[in-house]
Amino acid sequence: MKRRSVVMLGLAAAATASPRHVFAVGLDDARKWIDREFQPSTLTKDQQLKEMEWFVNAAKPFRGLEVNVLSETIPTHEYESKTLTKAFEEITGIKVNHQVLGEGEVVQAVQTQMQTNRNLYDAYINDSDLIGTHARLQSAVNLTDWMKGDGKDVTLPTLDVEDFIGKSFTTGPDGKLWQLPDQQFANLYWFRYDWFKRPELRAKFKEIYNYELGVPVNWSAYEDIAEFFSVHIKTIDGTRIYGHMDYGKRAPDLGWRMTDAWLSMAGASSKGLPNGRPIDEWGIRMEDGSCNPSGASVSRGGETNGPASVYAIRKWDEWLRKYAPPGAADYDFYQSLPALSQGNVAQQIFWYTAFTAEMVKPKSQGNNTVDADGKPLWRMAPSPKGPYWEEGMKLGYQDCGSWTLFKSTPMPRRKAAWLYAQFTVSKTVSLKKSHVGLTIIRDSDIRHKSFTERAPKLGGLVEFYRSPDRVRWTPTGVNVPDYPKLAQLWWQNIGDVNSGAFTPQQAMDRLAKEMDDVMARMEEADKKAKVYGGCGPRLNAEKDPKEWLGKPNGPKAKLDNEKPPGQTVDYDELVKRWT
Repeated sequence: MKRRSVVMLGLAAAATASPRHVFAVGLDDARKWIDREFQPSTLTKDQQLKEMEWFVNAAKPFRGLEVNVLSETIPTHEYESKTLTKAFEEITGIKVNHQVLGEGEVVQAVQTQMQTNRNLYDAYINDSDLIGTHARLQSAVNLTDWMKGDGKDVTLPTLDVEDFIGKSFTTGPDGKLWQLPDQQFANLYWFRYDWFKRPELRAKFKEIYNYELGVPVNWSAYEDIAEFFSVHIKTIDGTRIYGHMDYGKRAPDLGWRMTDAWLSMAGASSKGLPNGRPIDEWGIRMEDGSCNPSGASVSRGGETNGPASVYAIRKWDEWLRKYAPPGAADYDFYQSLPALSQGNVAQQIFWYTAFTAEMVKPKSQGNNTVDADGKPLWRMAPSPKGPYWEEGMKLGYQDCGSWTLFKSTPMPRRKAAWLYAQFTVSKTVSLKKSHVGLTIIRDSDIRHKSFTERAPKLGGLVEFYRSPDRVRWTPTGVNVPDYPKLAQLWWQNIGDVNSGAFTPQQAMDRLAKEMDDVMARMEEADKKAKVYGGCGPRLNAEKDPKEWLGKPNGPKAKLDNEKPPGQTVDYDELVKRWT
């Protein structure tokens, strides 16, 4: 009651103020922010002011309101929380409490709000990995209909949805937009460009492996390079170095390490973009033209415990044990990636571009992977392909943190939060935000001349996001019927591989069964009460796995040779093809 009284007093005070005065103050503040903070922009300053004028007008009914939003902790969201909330309040009169927490806590809050219909937060920046969940449960707001209906009066005319790189990731099987991208980043290959160019290292690598040291095209070459630096080279410039980095701490982010397309990088899925069909990168089967998942186990036509998936988990565990620095197996997501700045790792197969900002910090801040001029000694490149991978498949993961509204949020609070969400991705703001966090969402931003000028200091980020290749890195898709329920199964099973309690095959067999068990309960609930809108799982009857393995559109049969000859490509030639 107390909070509501304060909010109502704020609204009453705003109502008694002169509308002309409120408008003038908002525009004056907008001018200051445009001049001092929101440069560069793809808009002219006059166009920026026009866009901010719309926000001032649209926010009038909500001046004095205080709303709460939640996102995970990455530099982009910290910038929003500390800087953009202040700008938004000064310009619109709406106060936003933008809380940042760990990814697991965000997923838990989203799940709780969906299950209880209690309004915990007024909006979330929530991974598009939940697109299959939101489109089925329909507790989230369908943004396509929202922008034309109840939210029309608070939808930015210059939002330009077609400009968003990740729009396909946030579109449900119904063709509707359920989430609005706020930031995105890919998991790419990272390597020490300076070491790979050293003549003595190149000569020694060719002598041992009989091909050139370069960007690995396949997992065979990645493994050879990992062995080369960890076993044969060992030290560079007096420092003990390693050929691989990863993480293995038994925690929820270990599960995301695998659901983030690791299986499909090895080749454990069907062809298709943004996700394989009928089998996606989680190994879940869903037939073309259907919205009903039919199983994860090979015995049901899925691939979670198939040969390609087991191979992927085996290699993750093997490389972590043999080629990574001591202690890496106990790192979590947040510890492993910045650890590269110590300068003792040659390459990383699974590196998120969200950490580019961390990796381009100056040498004076303890970053040993830039030169005296601040230029990176490293580069990013496309992820190498596993032996089961086929042309036409996705090649890796792309995180797409996206604004998500829920029907459980009261309408005034939902509209005010939607205004803030659009403010954070507006063309007035988005280019500057992209330079701060390096998590680009707009095609117009990445093609701006400011990124052309900055490209030499970003290690290939600009070239990648301007290339046509970027579409082959995609988030979890619509085959996953309930992300929070299923994602929590992964880290415990994968943790048992890292601890040595289970073999990769045993762990994936158990995981596939647990996924099928959970989906069976979803199926029952959907049949009884259409909990998933009729698009819940409809599991296939179990068969002998031999009836599925190696069949057209079925899980892949085990290869006789899972280590074909290593292949590499020269990085500079690769960039020429991109540009």
